Amino acid sequence: MQVAFAAHADQKRKYTGDPYTSHLAEVAGIVAAATGSDEAVSIAWLHDTIEDTATSFEDLHGIFGLRIAASVVTLSDLETVGNRAARKAAARVRLAAAPPMVQTIKVADIISNTSSIVLHDPKFARVYLPECVALLNVLAKADSRLLKMAWNQISKTSLEAA
Repeated sequence: MQVAFAAHADQKRKYTGDPYTSHLAEVAGIVAAATGSDEAVSIAWLHDTIEDTATSFEDLHGIFGLRIAASVVTLSDLETVGNRAARKAAARVRLAAAPPMVQTIKVADIISNTSSIVLHDPKFARVYLPECVALLNVLAKADSRLLKMAWNQISKTSLEAA
């Protein structure tokens, strides 16, 4: 948690201006409630560090070990080639092959992001929600309770974004 707070210290949430760590705390809380796994909670706190900060795989590997660092990489959208649709398709392939714990964290991330995006950026939500549907379709190994929550939230927010 301290590493995540330090890495994201100056970042703010888009739309709300809240500290970015509020998103990390929400994802970690969802994961903790679903799994009770300290390792999964650690990964949830760190899930955006490689993608959104100067933190590297090597940094995380040195502090937390291979399994946590590799899980964070798997959760990171590092694809840079192609248009948005191609990058999201590559991310789906990567995440479809991920272990259940990583898929569960991704579902928690979707739950955390969805309502904020729909509330604050309905135009982008029309792009984002179908991407979430496509992603949820391949996250079959995730915690079934969180998957159900995510599907319910997508259904509800899709109606609000329409």
